[in-house]
Amino acid sequence: MTDIVAAAVLLIVLPLVFNALFAALAISFDYPDILRRPTAEVLSRFRRGGSRLVLLWWAFAMTPALLAVLAGLLPAALWGADATVLSISTIVGVLAGLVQFLGLIRWPFLVPYLARVLADQDAPPGRKQAVDVVFQAFHRYLGVAVGEHLGLLFTGAWSMLIGTASIQSYLLPDWLGIVGIVVGTVLALCSFEFVGSFENHGWPLAARLTPMTYIVWSLWLVATGVALLL
Repeated sequence: MTDIVAAAVLLIVLPLVFNALFAALAISFDYPDILRRPTAEVLSRFRRGGSRLVLLWWAFAMTPALLAVLAGLLPAALWGADATVLSISTIVGVLAGLVQFLGLIRWPFLVPYLARVLADQDAPPGRKQAVDVVFQAFHRYLGVAVGEHLGLLFTGAWSMLIGTASIQSYLLPDWLGIVGIVVGTVLALCSFEFVGSFENHGWPLAARLTPMTYIVWSLWLVATGVALLL
């Protein structure tokens, strides 16, 4: 399998796997709306999901690894693009995958323990209060700051770089590159949803734009993969 075919296949597979797992979490765990509810409700719902939900979260946490692999493969497929742009895109794409992985991996390993502690009838009240503090602290640090803020920021930057490289390359139509730059710019903008004065309740515009932009981003990846195969 050539680098072009491998990159094209991954461009198609990544968004399909990501969105399938996201949809499964939305159905079984009411994700991401569940994150806006009290800690006790989130952990109780998580515990009821059992090992199936834990494995689903593990699989979802692994999807950013595909992005990191894609970031390493794609530059070899974009013949004619500037070497500096491609090199930077690899670094930024790997970082995007890494920070998203760090943000998600708490769910299959940390959250099950917190859910067990909260469900323990013999646990003292102070320990249960500590669970709330730990859960919310990790949610805001690994979830919001690392996974969402840095994840969206690096993913947006990677998309803009790949969009630029796509315009420079003679293997892809220019319009795909333009879409990548626009989508990447919006993703980077949405990364500031909980920054500054929006830290507590979030930026409503970014909250509305992020889901729609991820859909467009997914379609852009698939279209780019198909274009490389043609």
